[in-house]
Amino acid sequence: MASFYSLDKVNDIADNDSDFIKVLVQTFLEEIPEDLEQLSSAVESNNKEAAYQVAHKMKPTIELFGLNYFDELLTIQNWGNKTNTVAQVNSELSKVQQSVTNASTELRKDFNL
Repeated sequence: MASFYSLDKVNDIADNDSDFIKVLVQTFLEEIPEDLEQLSSAVESNNKEAAYQVAHKMKPTIELFGLNYFDELLTIQNWGNKTNTVAQVNSELSKVQQSVTNASTELRKDFNL
């Protein structure tokens, strides 16, 4: 069924309750694209503190839906504490953006949303 996301952890949390799973999917579709836009704006404006906060907020949901971009978010989150360049952070952000776009498209299709 899914190739850009995994519902394994979602099913565990929801105890396979299809209504609750749909609520979690809808929440993902509403919140993560907005968070990603905020993250992109923070990186674009070189606001490391805001990038940290948004990346930190996104990590649990990204992990919950099996998007394997936890390390990329961690790189963005730790941007202010490490010697990562803006180019490196932008590269990681691009990967996360593509992953979220792919997963969102597939979730909408799979759940008729």
